[in-house]
Amino acid sequence: MLDILVQEENERESGETGPCMEYLLHHKVLETLYTLGKADCPPGMKQQVLVFYTKLLGRIRQPLLPHINVHRPVQKLIRLCGEVLANPTENEEIQFLCIVCAKLKQDPYLVNFFLENKSKASQSVGYTNSAPGAPGSTQQEMVDDTGQPVPPGAERSVGANAELGSDPVSSSGDLNPSATSEASANHIQQDYNLVNSLLNLTKSPDGRIAVKACEGLMLLVSLPEVAAAKCLTQSTCLCQLLTDRLTSLYQALPHSIDPLDIETVEGINWGLDSYSVKEDASAFPGKRALISFLSWFDYCDQLIKEAHRIAASAMARSVRERFLVGVMEPQLMQTSEIGILTATALLHRIVRQVTSDSLLEQIVYFLLGEHREPETLRDVQKSPLRHRLIEHCNHISDEISIMTLRLFEHLLQKPSEHILYNLVLRNLEERNYTEYKPPCPEDRDIVENGQIAGAVDLEEDPIFTGLSPENTLSKEWLSASPPITPDHQRTDGKTEVHKIVNSFLCLVPDEAKSSYQVEGTGYDTYLRDAHRQFREYCAICLRWDWPGAAKAIEKCNLEAPFFEGHFLKVLFDRMGRILDQPYDVNLQVTSVLSKLSLFPHPHIHEFLLDPYVNLAPGCRSLFSVIVRVVGDLMVRIQRIPEFTPKLLLVRKRLLGIEPDGPMVDHMTLLEGVIVLEEFCKELAAIAFVKFHSSSSP
Repeated sequence: MLDILVQEENERESGETGPCMEYLLHHKVLETLYTLGKADCPPGMKQQVLVFYTKLLGRIRQPLLPHINVHRPVQKLIRLCGEVLANPTENEEIQFLCIVCAKLKQDPYLVNFFLENKSKASQSVGYTNSAPGAPGSTQQEMVDDTGQPVPPGAERSVGANAELGSDPVSSSGDLNPSATSEASANHIQQDYNLVNSLLNLTKSPDGRIAVKACEGLMLLVSLPEVAAAKCLTQSTCLCQLLTDRLTSLYQALPHSIDPLDIETVEGINWGLDSYSVKEDASAFPGKRALISFLSWFDYCDQLIKEAHRIAASAMARSVRERFLVGVMEPQLMQTSEIGILTATALLHRIVRQVTSDSLLEQIVYFLLGEHREPETLRDVQKSPLRHRLIEHCNHISDEISIMTLRLFEHLLQKPSEHILYNLVLRNLEERNYTEYKPPCPEDRDIVENGQIAGAVDLEEDPIFTGLSPENTLSKEWLSASPPITPDHQRTDGKTEVHKIVNSFLCLVPDEAKSSYQVEGTGYDTYLRDAHRQFREYCAICLRWDWPGAAKAIEKCNLEAPFFEGHFLKVLFDRMGRILDQPYDVNLQVTSVLSKLSLFPHPHIHEFLLDPYVNLAPGCRSLFSVIVRVVGDLMVRIQRIPEFTPKLLLVRKRLLGIEPDGPMVDHMTLLEGVIVLEEFCKELAAIAFVKFHSSSSP
């Protein structure tokens, strides 16, 4: 019969219906085939019917689904799919469902034929009589079979796919059937049986069938029809299935996994979730479970990324409420150090992996809260998890501190304005870290003889005397800065770039420097990295509509008490202890601060990169914190014999130039000095690149 129909179509002009096709449509041949397939009589008939439907929809070019005598039996046949897992007809079922999904993707308006209305009576009976052993069977038989498009007002409904409430992977409890039906009794209900059948088949023990079902769902969620998007999230258990499986796979993970294994595991792709321990030379306990969890998270992320805006928002909220809050938050708030470390490492991997905007937004709200008003010292209870994570940056366990700092570092690189605003910008908005002095004509910042009037000459400070030629700014750098003229005014709110750069380069005293004695440790690398990273950050921040200049001081509320915020407080406190902290901790603290400094916001630049900002009493900036560290360093240097040779030896060992030998005294201090010197060079490079970018036409 199929060959006859295909031949007939080939012999006629495009769009013309032949007599054989007319006969099939008018005599309800597909209805008859559906009845035979449902009864599976004779045995194997269901399989043959599925194959025929699949080939008919796939090989006939003219649109068939708009015909009521096609989409109605197709609709009924869809309900037969996924009823029993490991069914002999599973392969034919998924092929049939996928061809229907492909047709809907091709003509999205057709999805309205597959959103079925059901009466209040059938809704109630369907919920209360569906047995776990025969999921949703009574409900599906009583659904109204009109096959007509859904009215625009039929928007609100509830989870109709009761069978997924008893999903064995669920750990969140089933839906309440009676309460659900009563709450929605006055609303027109909808079934989306195509989604329900695909959801059932995602639980197939055959991995190929499950992946095909996931692909079908990916096609359906991306349809542009609003009614379909609402029905998808309100009348099916899609959201519940996603989060329940995510929960199940997370809970199957070992209680302790090496953070390095979590970070470096590869092969994460939801469609290629295949793993063999025998073939893996780098296997570790729990690797299979970890790959399964990360692969399913990748699927959720991609599904939300491809989905209609309404569906994406609902699915992302479900992941936040049912998985992040319900499962991950208790793990992050626990007191066991091993548990905290593993949970933070998994969260860090999730943050790195997420790509969809909707899911990223919900992860950010979960971690940081939605508050945007300036912080106070007492508002810890507003976002307990946020405060706990920031506390973990200063944890007694260095491993936890490093992992949490890395989490925030990658969080800052995500394209979400709320992250930076919540952590930093909301506390700098009023610039009340500055002390306002009314401008006087004689105090104008006019450059005279190459110097800025009123600026502190750091070269005359005892800390910065005796500079070697290596420590000053090269001529190549200075040639790129704006020309110095007697009437060059500070109209852009920034001090001359060479003054700022030299301020950072001169911070570490000469006797505490060692980079100039080792080849290849100059500024060039920092300049290249800063230029590349700053361009990347500018591209991310472009759509956030940030101001080009700082808020006018006259418009700022300078009377309000200034609090730098819990995040910057921890970073500054850590920076203040750089001479007494492990090398790896120092590297991570300075890495986060340098990432913050790269953001092209005038208040961040002023607070972190302007040595000449006039700080209000009791306030500190990054520069002032480093100045205190240098003051402490100069005192401690006097107590260490042969300080400079030891410092050079430690640097060469860190670079791998010198082999490891006997332990050097004051190793932590010496490593801290090296990190401090490199950090100052990095800040100088960032300040130069940012100024050069802002002064370019």
